[in-house]
Amino acid sequence: MKMQITNVSRRDFLKAGAGLTLSVSLPGALLAAAGGPGIAGSATAAGDFTPNAFVRIGADSTVTVLSKHLEMGQGVYTGLTTLVAEELDADWAQVVVEGAPADAKRYNNLFWGPTQGTGGSTAIGNSFEQLRQAGAAARAMLVQAAAERWKVPATEISVKNGVVSHAKSGRKARFGELAEAAAALPVPQQVTLKDPKNFSLIGRHVPRKDSVAKTTGTAQFTQDVKLPGMLVAVVAHPSRFGGKVRSVDDKAARAVAGVADVVTIPNGVAVLAGDYWTAKKARDALQVEWDESSAYHGSSDAILADYRKLAGTPGLVARKDGDGAAALDKAAKVIEAEYAFPFLAHAAMEPINCVMRLGTDSCEVWNGEQFQTVDQANLAAFFGLKPEQVTLHMLYAGGSFGRRANPMSDYLLETAQIVKAIGGRAPVKLVWSREDDMRAGYYRPAFLHRLRATLGADGKPQAWEQRIVGQSIIKGSPFEGVMIKDGIDATSVEGAANLPYAIPNLQIELHTTNDAVKVPVQWWRSVGSTHTGHATEVFLDELASAAGADPVAYRMALLGSHPRHAGVLKLAADKAGWGKPLAAAKDKGAKRGRGVAVHESFHTFVAQVVEVTVAADGSFKVDRVVCAVDCGVAVNPDVIRAQMEGGIGFALAAALTGAVTLKDGVVEQSNFHDYPVLRIGEMPKVEVHIVPSAEKPTGVGEPGVPPLAPALANALHAATGKRIRSLPIAEQLKA
Repeated sequence: MKMQITNVSRRDFLKAGAGLTLSVSLPGALLAAAGGPGIAGSATAAGDFTPNAFVRIGADSTVTVLSKHLEMGQGVYTGLTTLVAEELDADWAQVVVEGAPADAKRYNNLFWGPTQGTGGSTAIGNSFEQLRQAGAAARAMLVQAAAERWKVPATEISVKNGVVSHAKSGRKARFGELAEAAAALPVPQQVTLKDPKNFSLIGRHVPRKDSVAKTTGTAQFTQDVKLPGMLVAVVAHPSRFGGKVRSVDDKAARAVAGVADVVTIPNGVAVLAGDYWTAKKARDALQVEWDESSAYHGSSDAILADYRKLAGTPGLVARKDGDGAAALDKAAKVIEAEYAFPFLAHAAMEPINCVMRLGTDSCEVWNGEQFQTVDQANLAAFFGLKPEQVTLHMLYAGGSFGRRANPMSDYLLETAQIVKAIGGRAPVKLVWSREDDMRAGYYRPAFLHRLRATLGADGKPQAWEQRIVGQSIIKGSPFEGVMIKDGIDATSVEGAANLPYAIPNLQIELHTTNDAVKVPVQWWRSVGSTHTGHATEVFLDELASAAGADPVAYRMALLGSHPRHAGVLKLAADKAGWGKPLAAAKDKGAKRGRGVAVHESFHTFVAQVVEVTVAADGSFKVDRVVCAVDCGVAVNPDVIRAQMEGGIGFALAAALTGAVTLKDGVVEQSNFHDYPVLRIGEMPKVEVHIVPSAEKPTGVGEPGVPPLAPALANALHAATGKRIRSLPIAEQLKA
């Protein structure tokens, strides 16, 4: 792919969520759909009012909010709709939401420059002012339309629950009655947003906008799409990354009743049929000989051994404060620890799929679309089209955790290759099975951290050295020019390079292993913080133990310059009853423990306290998690709680059993029997406490993940005295 993301600064891309300089002001890009400042609003259907790219009001008073971000369970359809409805003073029951088209000129992620997409927990943060302005502009035009119709001052008109009123004359009108008149008015160049004290929706309970459709089965996912003449494709992939088709015997596959075609593509052999099961049976009947001369044959154990060797040598310096090496060399005692992390699958409940139809000079896609601009560019390049000739219909996604935002557009290009191979004669729905999804690549990279520290006479850390070894997610992607500087992939070191603790001599180093390890990797829910947060928070606990200090008090003493970290830490500790003894375990020989961790990711601050009970045989249960979160203005408190709870469950599954392992280049896991996700009976009691804040809102889809595993490891140590330094925990305590 030729596309490069270069015209947004690396700092702004990485600091997505801060919302400090990248918000657009009215009217600018916000009102592009209406033609810009001073241009009349548009009517897309008879009586409809479309004042900007995000709001459409029908003659029946239905308010449609166009979401530029993918709804994949994180609640973004509800959050973005809340922002518009708040400033519009709409009737929540009459507000609906639909996915916006792929058009970065109107729907770019403001934290990503000219790129449209969802990720990095940026949806609410980048849209907060933009969508409030969109709602406020629409409201102002409705008020002006009423004022002109009723011949009264606009200042005397009020709006509440979708009704425009003039108290003095007793006149009232619903939005739909004013829509056509409002559409003829110029779009205001400036609007005034509400004072937060007057919010009626932001910060309060509102029913989710996707719940009814998902409950009744009317929500449209990719798997629900059925086009006339559509064929379903199932692909045989090589068992090793980099393998190619040498030859294929497809006689048995073609003999399966209902098979329409068998085609070879760069990464495998696709079987097409009228339905999934026929295509799968035929795929399984293929006899494929693979050329593995260039395939990757590495194994997890060998990768880890190589990483350990690299960790013994200096890496590229990602952060240097003071002189850590000199301080460690002079120290009478050095505390050392190593932490290992496996590859992880995204394992979303909806496996990878995509529907594509090719026209003479167009390509149309139906998909849980997460990365519009990148996917448009890749598909356009593949088919020889212009990006605007590629239409992407954004449907619901049944989870993603980063997987559908693939910088290489891997599964979309696989669909495109199949469509092209059959000459575009039929629409194609690509469907991956759970096994395909688990084995076909793009994992959270495996990492190894080696840390050394020394303490001063007061027990506080005087020097901290951390060496991180693993693959870069960004290398080779269109984001390389933005997010890799001086050889440092910012996603590999985030959560460590910005360590908040006051340590005078601090050095963070990185070894990037992409040249040796050829496992396809990409971002996974909370990205680098999944491993850096664990290593830093468990190691800090080890330093507190060495100093004979309470883990919470030890952290608080080092967070003087970071009040938001300290704030969530104190809140979580207080709500958990930190410092008070836990109730004794009921079973004979069982022990209980409590652990803590605090971490910032995507400019959201989260602290968690975990309580565990460890049985005499080493088995254990997570009893309770107390979580405190500071994400700025709490747009939808229920969604925030749900995302913290979901993130905790997601993280707990990874901490307990999550691991993708390779043996001679072959992934050993295939489905939920050997890559388990958390079962309902394993879910602990979770309490979520939201810090009241007037700061700009930041994301909550990912930040609940990083603190869980370190807090759990610290709780297990408190209960047993044993340190867990590698994930998953699995049977380590039993051993």
